[in-house]
Amino acid sequence: MRGLKKQRRIQIIMAATAALALSAGLIGYAMRDGINFFRPPSEVVANPPPETEVFRIGGMVEEGSLVRDAGETITFVVTDGGASIPVTYTGILPDLFGEGEGMVGTGRLVDGTFVATEILARHDETYMPAEVTEALEAGGYRGDYNSRPDS
Repeated sequence: MRGLKKQRRIQIIMAATAALALSAGLIGYAMRDGINFFRPPSEVVANPPPETEVFRIGGMVEEGSLVRDAGETITFVVTDGGASIPVTYTGILPDLFGEGEGMVGTGRLVDGTFVATEILARHDETYMPAEVTEALEAGGYRGDYNSRPDS
């Protein structure tokens, strides 16, 4: 009788372990495209990711670099003070997006140009995401990124 209880307990533990491993595997598989790492421009220049990798880049939009084409395509340069990366984006930009403003973009690096699929800007005039602030300070950017240039 005792051997049967022990065997049953081992079977339950093995089944629970297999279910846990399967659950962890399915969660990892589901999240593989949903995890986008943040990289400042200095890191992207120093260690360019493969063209297939989707990641987030953030920094300040360089003054004088914003160019709007005839269509919805916008090009600009994002910097953290240490390096600059050209960015192209097709779509409608957030209202608070502009030169000298902080931004975070999601996309891929293609031939040295970041092709963005999503652009985020500050949600008000005084906020800057912590990861962008840290990247700017690490890159040596000394501009006033907590207020708008026209205020």
